[in-house]
Amino acid sequence: MAGEFLSLQDLTQHFPIREGVFFRKKVGVVRAVDGVSLDIHQGETLGIVGESGCGKSTLARTLLRLLKPTRGQIIFEGQDITTWSESKLKPLRRKMQMVFQNPQACLDPRLSVGDSIAEPLQIHQVASGRALKDKVQMLMEQVGLNPDFHDRYPYEFSGGQRQRVGIARALALDPTLIVADEPISALDVSIQAQILNLLADLKSQRNLTYVFIAHDLQVVLYFCDRVAVMYLGEIVELASASALERQAFHPYTESLLSAVPIPDPKLRNQRKRILLQGDLPSPANPPSGCRFRTRCPYAKAACEEPPSLREIVPGHWTACHFAEELYGKAAGIASFQVAEE
Repeated sequence: MAGEFLSLQDLTQHFPIREGVFFRKKVGVVRAVDGVSLDIHQGETLGIVGESGCGKSTLARTLLRLLKPTRGQIIFEGQDITTWSESKLKPLRRKMQMVFQNPQACLDPRLSVGDSIAEPLQIHQVASGRALKDKVQMLMEQVGLNPDFHDRYPYEFSGGQRQRVGIARALALDPTLIVADEPISALDVSIQAQILNLLADLKSQRNLTYVFIAHDLQVVLYFCDRVAVMYLGEIVELASASALERQAFHPYTESLLSAVPIPDPKLRNQRKRILLQGDLPSPANPPSGCRFRTRCPYAKAACEEPPSLREIVPGHWTACHFAEELYGKAAGIASFQVAEE
């Protein structure tokens, strides 16, 4: 992996809450993404996981500059693109593409799948005429579709086939970064494995970098090199997939891991299922201090102060005041006593 390919620094995305018919007075904000700092390395697959409403999709759209950030920086291949205009961003769009969650909604029902795949090539004036048709058929073949079906419409394809069309469309401009926003959540389980294997093959063939978003931690641990766990707009834990699977340092990640199915009945019976109390707080009014403290079984008075994301062991970061105290023995960290206020 070669250095910082994409760097997010204090990235923030707030949406205003307005009231009134005429003056539309601003009365608050929805803190969808709140101060995310993250480095993505070239050639890796970074997974972003968390429950619905934690800000995963908003983070994806913001780092691609589909949304203008409220605050922070987006540095892509050494260039700060945070404030670039749409005209300046257009050439960069060829390098950054997205695979969307719902393959039915992201394809124009009035266009054949061949025209949908050809559209980005035409917009960026990459190919035309016979070369355009050959490129489209080559892309369809590469994602496992019959190129003779290029003149068919999306309704004539299954969900898995439509997602393959979406992947072919994302690959059309030969990008270096692909953000996959829950690309398998709308598919049958049998089809999910096929799409994951396709994405893995394309990564090795094209030297792609993936940001893979999902709410299924089991899939993320299988598919990704590193995993970032989000809760209420913040990164609460970041580690390699193998390290996270062995030991989580944040109570929220611990609860997610406890829900991952284990095929071995002996190991399954040994593991305790952790059920979180209460509902996910509103991102318009998140708790003060540690945002997880209202649901955390280990919360103490010190949690009223916001924890920083810090490196507990090399390469493993967490935002918990008591990570060493709670998990030190399992992680081989020298334990220490945290004084309660």
